Amino acid sequence: MKFLTFYYQDHTYYGVKVKREESAWILPRLFEAFGSEEAYPKTLLEGISKYHTLDFQELVRKLVGKAEASENPDQYKAPFDEITFKAPVTPPNNVIAFGRNYQSHADEMNNEVQSLYVFTKAATSLVGDGETIPNHQDITSQLDYEGELGVVIGKRAEKVPSSMALDYIYGYTIINDITARDLQKQHKQAFLSKSLKGGCPMGPFVVTKDELPNPEETSIVTKVNDEIRQDGSTKEMVLKLDELIAEISKFVVLEPGDVIATGTPGGVGAGMDPQKFLKPGDEVRIAINGIGTLTTHIGK
Repeated sequence: MKFLTFYYQDHTYYGVKVKREESAWILPRLFEAFGSEEAYPKTLLEGISKYHTLDFQELVRKLVGKAEASENPDQYKAPFDEITFKAPVTPPNNVIAFGRNYQSHADEMNNEVQSLYVFTKAATSLVGDGETIPNHQDITSQLDYEGELGVVIGKRAEKVPSSMALDYIYGYTIINDITARDLQKQHKQAFLSKSLKGGCPMGPFVVTKDELPNPEETSIVTKVNDEIRQDGSTKEMVLKLDELIAEISKFVVLEPGDVIATGTPGGVGAGMDPQKFLKPGDEVRIAINGIGTLTTHIGK
């Protein structure tokens, strides 16, 4: 399933993509029309937190089946060309991110691969697919992009052994780790330079892990104005997904809905010769096979 959160007809809803259509089932409307409980989950985060992963997916399947069999299924749908995508889930913690987890990216930045180069991006930096974000030229001249696979946690994880870590994954999404390189270097830490307003585009979907059976062998392609900048694969990750979750959960208790950004392959603007940073009016498109494409516009 491909879950999403969106603004439609003056309300924020969450839903699931309609198969073979560019539209979404509006899940709150399905719960109200066909559900059996009044206290149904009002957000995707509530759905992930309240139910076991497979139980929630089965519940949604049953609701969709009832909607499909109804007299007017379209009343429960929102066409993609009429919605505004939001970040599909807002994690209880900040977005947790791993840096220097691809050798090619570490090399282009003249850094060593580090197993514990971990930082967070403020939840207030989250935006959805298709958003126009500030160019931030008042504070930085080196705005950069990083296409990344995002992992969404499905159940509480504390000191999880790597042999069990994959069981804690709910699904996957795409993250653009927008970074002000000059501020990152100036501050000698990553939090402020990576938490700018609009600095964490995410989406367009959270794809449940049954739909992406090989997340460590999928492509990541980033284009800026149709120029391919990053053309990599998640198989290049130094620490794999089980190791990332096990490592983080040694120190931080992960909650359902938390998101981990797993690092970026080579090809960022700061690593090019000459360097190519984002400019007002640029468009960044990150495609991960099996998930979709996340588009971000830089404001003029």
